[in-house]
Amino acid sequence: MKRERKLIANNKKARHDFFIEDTYEAGIVLTGTEIKSVRKGKVNIRESYAKVGSDAVYIYGMHISPYEQGNIFNVDPLRVRKLLLHKKEIRKIREKLQQQGMTLVPLTMYINEDGRAKMEIATAKGKKLYDKRQDIAKRDASRKMQRAMKK
Repeated sequence: MKRERKLIANNKKARHDFFIEDTYEAGIVLTGTEIKSVRKGKVNIRESYAKVGSDAVYIYGMHISPYEQGNIFNVDPLRVRKLLLHKKEIRKIREKLQQQGMTLVPLTMYINEDGRAKMEIATAKGKKLYDKRQDIAKRDASRKMQRAMKK
């Protein structure tokens, strides 16, 4: 059974620039006005990245626009936010990141059926320019085949 979830932000560029290895679902620690902005869809995760700290995983560069009616309760839109993961998952991520060229990238942000904000993050390896060209060529070839099949 597929869980109901409302997509808030999608990082399409991540799948283009990286080979995705393992994905993880993480909760996000947000303030009251931030979650209201998230529910309105005022989030940008394109330029964001994640790092493993001493005790938890943190996301940097994620922009959540200030809530219009938030006044004094609004916080910095680019502040560092903590991701909620199990210790076993954090340990596994830390081990993966020890490998050469591995990084932690956010893929999507969504609200699940319980109303909680979640983020899908992945351990990934950067693509070279020729890898990107191969992916584009494969995509173009499959589109041509689909067009030919329709005719």
